[in-house]
Amino acid sequence: MSAPVPQPHNRTRKPDDEDDPVDQMIGRTGCAAAHLALQECMAEHQDWRRCQAHVQRFKECMQDYQKHRAEELKKQIKAS
Repeated sequence: MSAPVPQPHNRTRKPDDEDDPVDQMIGRTGCAAAHLALQECMAEHQDWRRCQAHVQRFKECMQDYQKHRAEELKKQIKAS
């Protein structure tokens, strides 16, 4: 009796017009430009330590988004 033949992973790509789910989530935060700048810096330097200004901007943008989102959720709960 032989072992089953492993099947290769399905590595087909989605059409280019479909965004990556992470990019979609970040886009909804309003921090897409800061994220893109960070990605470009990382691609150029290949060292996150050289991109700390970009990391900080993206972090601050996400913190602002989270703070605003929490405030909106509190308002919704009070209105209920």
